[in-house]
Amino acid sequence: MAMSARTVCRILGVIFVAMGLVAFAFGDTADTYHNLLHFVSGLVALYFGFAGSKVAAKRFCVIFGTGYLAFGALGLLLGDPTMDQLWHAGPLHLALGDHIFHVVLGTIILTGGLFTRMRVRQPSGH
Repeated sequence: MAMSARTVCRILGVIFVAMGLVAFAFGDTADTYHNLLHFVSGLVALYFGFAGSKVAAKRFCVIFGTGYLAFGALGLLLGDPTMDQLWHAGPLHLALGDHIFHVVLGTIILTGGLFTRMRVRQPSGH
């Protein structure tokens, strides 16, 4: 049985919010913007997972998953090969591990969105 987009949003949200809180609590200031981005993404995912409709969660997963997948792929392509694929994307400083994480995560989120089926209501006929 495939995991629904709402379930993906809930799991993603909990993980990202927890990652953000742990990073801030234990002083991981190496990339504050990156930590903040994950934290805010987690809050948005939690909203769609718990308060949003199934359609909204599906759209979020497709858009967010595509974005993460593209972001990871760009990092792999544009990162400096002599410096662990380091890529400066605005205020973010991303290395090979970040790019791989984003590609894997984007694939999982996108898959959750694409494979969430929407029930088609059958007209009640006599």
